Amino acid sequence: MQRLLTLSLFTFVFFTLAGMPGAQTFLSSAAAQQSFGGVSVPSFWDPKRRPDRVDLPRTSTIRFVTEEDYPPFNFKGPDGQPIGFNIDLARSLCNELGVNCTIQVRRFDTIIRALEENSADAAAASLAITPETRKRVQFTDRYYRTPARFAARLDFPDDDVMPEGIIGRRVAVVAGSAHETYLRDFFAETAIVSLPNLEEAVTVLKRGDADLVFADGIALSFWLNGAGSENCCAFRGGPFSESRYFGEGIGIAVRRENETLRQALNYALFRLWEKGIFADLYLRYFPIGFY
Repeated sequence: MQRLLTLSLFTFVFFTLAGMPGAQTFLSSAAAQQSFGGVSVPSFWDPKRRPDRVDLPRTSTIRFVTEEDYPPFNFKGPDGQPIGFNIDLARSLCNELGVNCTIQVRRFDTIIRALEENSADAAAASLAITPETRKRVQFTDRYYRTPARFAARLDFPDDDVMPEGIIGRRVAVVAGSAHETYLRDFFAETAIVSLPNLEEAVTVLKRGDADLVFADGIALSFWLNGAGSENCCAFRGGPFSESRYFGEGIGIAVRRENETLRQALNYALFRLWEKGIFADLYLRYFPIGFY
């Protein structure tokens, strides 16, 4: 299994608060987007292709599993109960389907096994959709991706960031990351500044020793919204969502044998988007959107 963010990278960002593809590569997001108060909220649901409604028995209880070490998606609240974007989404799905749900916390590395052993029905734990995870479970439609983004100081031109437009610019990136590989493949004429971690990359940007930073959009959104950035910087260009570099996205995992539940959850996800509930949840947890 893998996450789309490493915990160490995300922990730094969270606790300092106080991708030649085709022609669309450099402005790519497989998701449609809508703007809410200037924040772009992704949509992975085509209103012209409504999922079929699947009714579960009213006596049903969906047993969700999650973990609590991945803020703001799933983490332990002040009362010791799990909270976060994934948790609120799971509860909203149950409300939409009119069924009860329970949420059990497990270690991340045991979540798929819980589904396989039928000790859980669904996992809302930011499980990445990969060829490996698909061999063991099936997924709903994806409901978020972690695109790559550029960020720059506020005096940097507010233009789309394209390879020919930033030739020679200094771009900070985490060494050995998918983001560095993407830069070297498609932005090779930039001056790539490889650094050990995101903290150092954004520090170099903030003090003006780099023109741009290229990194995970979620992590950057939290840094931009946090005290550590001192309002120095903002997103420029993007998002970049080429799956070969940045993954296929996140869905709710269910047992391979439970197609009925998967279809029901797909219908409920669509309805949450249609009603604006998904956007409300996104804006609650991501006030500076990562798309």
